[in-house]
Amino acid sequence: MKLRSAIAAIGVLFVCSGQLGAADLATRPIKGPVPPQTKESGIWAAIAYASANEKHGFFWGADKRQEAAELALEHCRRAGGEDCIVVSVFRNHRHWDDDDRTGFPYHHCGALAVAKDKGDRISSDRARPWSAKAAPTRQQAEDQAVQACERTGTQCAVREWVCT
Repeated sequence: MKLRSAIAAIGVLFVCSGQLGAADLATRPIKGPVPPQTKESGIWAAIAYASANEKHGFFWGADKRQEAAELALEHCRRAGGEDCIVVSVFRNHRHWDDDDRTGFPYHHCGALAVAKDKGDRISSDRARPWSAKAAPTRQQAEDQAVQACERTGTQCAVREWVCT
């Protein structure tokens, strides 16, 4: 149980509201605002992805950021994901005047885009291109995820989307 919590915590450290893509994993650390642990306003959601075998999981409706991330990881693992990581965490307003001044944006939707077919693999030892993005609307999240994934020169499609 401690190992699972440690892995989940590490996955959460690699989150930046959808700024992660397959090419980003080995080249740069994740940057982005991290809300304080004491106050986390909003309704949280997360997407987890295992690039090794292209499995994913998601969760929405959590009261806390950590809860959304852990449950997305669990859903990814249950789907058979190997080495699942959280690739996007986002939240929605609980109330219209809800602002905790953390700098963590209220992006209501997230999307995961993956290269369309196995022929799009760069080489047999590299993962198929993918990207996860969060945005205020489903369409924006999908468009941004596909565009980021296609920067690798492949055609990509939305694999999953989640809105809070």
